[in-house]
Amino acid sequence: MPARLALLACLLPLLGCGSASQDWPGLPRLGNVLPDVSWQDVAQRLPFPTEEEQVSANGNRVIRVWVGRRAYHAVLLQELGTRRLWRTPSGIVIATDGGRVVATSGLGDMLVATRFDGPDPLEAPGSLLGPAVQARRMVDLMRANREPEGMRFGVSVECRLQGKPTEENPEVLLVTERCRTAGEGRFTNRYWVTAADGQVLRAEQWVGAEVPALALEFTFTPAS
Repeated sequence: MPARLALLACLLPLLGCGSASQDWPGLPRLGNVLPDVSWQDVAQRLPFPTEEEQVSANGNRVIRVWVGRRAYHAVLLQELGTRRLWRTPSGIVIATDGGRVVATSGLGDMLVATRFDGPDPLEAPGSLLGPAVQARRMVDLMRANREPEGMRFGVSVECRLQGKPTEENPEVLLVTERCRTAGEGRFTNRYWVTAADGQVLRAEQWVGAEVPALALEFTFTPAS
């Protein structure tokens, strides 16, 4: 609870108005809103951005973010261990834990908090090379207007994660996470992860049924 309140305290002052692939009727699939990429496509852009772009004018690190097909740079605002807070010039704020998005603001539908039952399997991608691993988390979602009818707290997310080496580079794993939620539909997330140290190079992730796909490309090295 203290961690959740602390995250809310960081995000709520920055709330503004404002998708891993989605497999339920009426919403676009990931391939329709984000370019379908292979490891070769990702590798051609890494390291990304250029040395001049990696550090913003105030010295902070930046990453590349896509909301649907729109691309932004997001500047690092705050860092505490593996948790980081990023902000785009348009006011979108993204909280990450390692390479996973755990909260957002500035979108029409906001991911307010993420809580895993046990460790996040993405933290040990090598263990995902065998049979699919099951994982469960709870998320809190909220509409941008913050009206009570748009608040959905304690939404259960049931997932199966499985990794495999990419054909172009066996040292990079593609982790596929297939999930279903209570009342929010089904979706599939994808993560390109280094096998040696578990660093997430690219993440494509669902962050709410009412918003576009979210994709991130990282250039930082996670804290040890």
